[in-house]
Amino acid sequence: MPMNILIVDDSAVMRSMILKSLRMAGLDIAAAHQATNGLEGLTLLNEHPIDVVIADINMPVMNGEEMIQRMKADDKTKNIPVLVISTEGSETRKESLKEQGVAFIHKPFSPEQIRDTMNAIHNSAGRT
Repeated sequence: MPMNILIVDDSAVMRSMILKSLRMAGLDIAAAHQATNGLEGLTLLNEHPIDVVIADINMPVMNGEEMIQRMKADDKTKNIPVLVISTEGSETRKESLKEQGVAFIHKPFSPEQIRDTMNAIHNSAGRT
């Protein structure tokens, strides 16, 4: 079943690379929405049906961690799977995200890493 995804990253180049990697990996993407920060991401989550959020951590206005906390606190968005793709290296932060049920891929990444992680997220969320 095709997925509606939301890519949240302040770098247009990175958003394009992630989308290209998703397509190269053969994932079935119905719609790909993009936001430049967590606040824009939350707005798009309320405007569109989203199956998976792919987010960076370090962004202006609202970082990815705060966006995820707000998603998890909202009944409408708390069950949407999240994949963080970031250069963030802090084990403490990665562990905190993992405890919230967030998947993590370190930049740089390969299309295969994204494919495997997205398939795991999609399957564990009951979407096949």
